[in-house]
Amino acid sequence: MKKIFYHLRFILTQSSILVGGQAVMEGVMMRVPGAYATAVRDSKGIIHTSRHNFHSISEKFSFLQTPLLRGIVGLFESLKIGYSTLQWSAEISSEEEIIESNKIVDFFLTLISILLALSLFFIAPIGLTSWLFEREQDALGFNFIAGFFRVLFFITYLILISFMKDVQRLFQYHGAEHKAVYNFESGNELSISNAQKFPTQHPRCGTSFLFIIMLVAILSFAILDSIVMLYINELKVWMRLLLHIPFIPIISGMGYEILKLTAKYRNNFFFLTLSKPGLWLQNITTKQPDDTQVEVAIKALEEAFGDKLPKYTVGKKYVAEAIG
Repeated sequence: MKKIFYHLRFILTQSSILVGGQAVMEGVMMRVPGAYATAVRDSKGIIHTSRHNFHSISEKFSFLQTPLLRGIVGLFESLKIGYSTLQWSAEISSEEEIIESNKIVDFFLTLISILLALSLFFIAPIGLTSWLFEREQDALGFNFIAGFFRVLFFITYLILISFMKDVQRLFQYHGAEHKAVYNFESGNELSISNAQKFPTQHPRCGTSFLFIIMLVAILSFAILDSIVMLYINELKVWMRLLLHIPFIPIISGMGYEILKLTAKYRNNFFFLTLSKPGLWLQNITTKQPDDTQVEVAIKALEEAFGDKLPKYTVGKKYVAEAIG
């Protein structure tokens, strides 16, 4: 079940932004224009880094930069980067001998994680709503109740996994990532002492993104169901699943656009209110890191920029849009 969280946490965490990141096992990944880098501390206390050049396919095809499409593209690219980064961090941070990766086994483990996530956050809410309430033909009412269960399951899931020791470490690195990004955005010198002055909650975190997706899904699925019911007399549970699950990438694209709006109009009362639940949820998904964890986050950011870091740090305030 931990793998579900890792994949969900990374959905659309980077796309068309200057700096972004994610916590990994005993480390942090940071993404900057043209590259991403991961820093992981092994069991002996040594920090290992891995840097990769990366250019989104949307840079080659301009039409993919249009609203909605850019979010969907970011979803698939982020999942790809996130999976490889997590695999590498697991190999570095593990104290046990790593058995050579088997692509078939990896495929089935990933498939099981996806199926469990779909079962918990889509099949269960829809099934429970249908079982407890006779609202199958009330598009808005049904999806509002199912959305409530989805949010409830999500929060419960986060609380339960937060008691696991390795997830607690992950959440500390999540906090370290946010502090390093805040430090970068402030324009001050990147250092442990400067980064530790900032909070662990960030308004453009992936946790906030997931919560926004759940809100967008309520209205979007209600509209989708209403359109379908114009042509059929009865919408059953299995029909809703066949309709809703393929629609997830589009919902993600919508959520990404709303997240960008909350960043752009963060002083607007409506968008400020919309961002609050995500910040509250980060009281679960981020924890106060120690100095060694912040050191790793800063190392990942420095490694990602490489020799281009001075271009962004000399005599100017940073203009990063961070998320993760």
